[in-house]
Amino acid sequence: MDSNDLNSINEDVEENELLTARSEINEVDEKMAELFVKRMDAVYRIAEYKKHRGLPVVDERRDKEVIARNLNFIKEPKLQPFYAEFMYNNINVSKKYQKGIVEGMKVAYCGIKGAFAYIAAKRIFPTADLVSYPDFQSAYDSVERGESECAVLPLENSYAGEVGSVTDMMFAGSLYVNALYTYEINQCLMGTQDATKEDIKSVYSHPQALDQCQVYITKHGYSIKQAVNTAVAAKSVADDNDKTVAAIASEEAAELYGLKILEKNINESNKNSTRFAVLSRSPMPQDESNKYNHIMLMFTVKNEAGALAKAMNVLGAYGYNMSAVRSRPLKSLPWQYYFYIEASGDGTLGNEKKMLNALSATCDRLKLLGRVEWNEQ
Repeated sequence: MDSNDLNSINEDVEENELLTARSEINEVDEKMAELFVKRMDAVYRIAEYKKHRGLPVVDERRDKEVIARNLNFIKEPKLQPFYAEFMYNNINVSKKYQKGIVEGMKVAYCGIKGAFAYIAAKRIFPTADLVSYPDFQSAYDSVERGESECAVLPLENSYAGEVGSVTDMMFAGSLYVNALYTYEINQCLMGTQDATKEDIKSVYSHPQALDQCQVYITKHGYSIKQAVNTAVAAKSVADDNDKTVAAIASEEAAELYGLKILEKNINESNKNSTRFAVLSRSPMPQDESNKYNHIMLMFTVKNEAGALAKAMNVLGAYGYNMSAVRSRPLKSLPWQYYFYIEASGDGTLGNEKKMLNALSATCDRLKLLGRVEWNEQ
């Protein structure tokens, strides 16, 4: 057998190996297509779940966990970076599909464009249809009526404290808190394009914003006027075009309404932040993962000695650490109060259920307002 014959045989062997490899790829691709359809069906169900509970599509921490876990399935080190890229692309395709499902979901907020609630809602739900309502109650009611999938409302400010009216409607209403987000709030003094700080005689803003900037306002001797929210104040200053009147609002509001920022970060505390809640009609279900380890409770206690202490002791007995305890007056009963509590602990289904059963024995009325995934935000 001469060298030409050997070369011909080798070429035939290589061609057969190539055809075999391509055949194997075709078989794998066919199976992958079936698995892709199955995976995207699960992605669809996840998107519907998120939509009904007011949860965002993007969860970067979850994405990293999925990639890290799946890399353990690849034993060949040189293939791991390629598999990580493969999974990253899979996740991005899933996100695009989910965004198409939740795009157009209606998210209620209080105020107009440029309000801090608008900014928070836009960050949480960048592809949603954000719907403006004139006050907290109408935004809340829109979700109860089914006009909106969820509402983004402020719970408390690190400087000015709780937003009592939101707490009250959560106690009286039927919605659940399924997520909490904390955003830094930087208040700015803004006026008409021809205004200077020396021209300003009065400032216009929401009461909480005025409270956050009280030291600055007093220092400059400004008179104050209240608005339903900061963006409304900014729009009013722009519409009136009076250079002696300034608004206190966000940088985004200044840009939206064509105002000139006269000074930034005028709030007294340089660590001024507001916590927003996402409220929806469906509660976050609990399981054995202990993922949703932070609970929000509202209750009234029996009118007897030590009733409140007994309720607190129940939480401690089941391993919950309270991070917030507040009382609010009951509107229907003078000098009677309900209590709002946030606590973190062992949120697995069995432990949480036992704790709630024990707590209900000490309370006249008990409401599990929500459970969220908590990482000391």
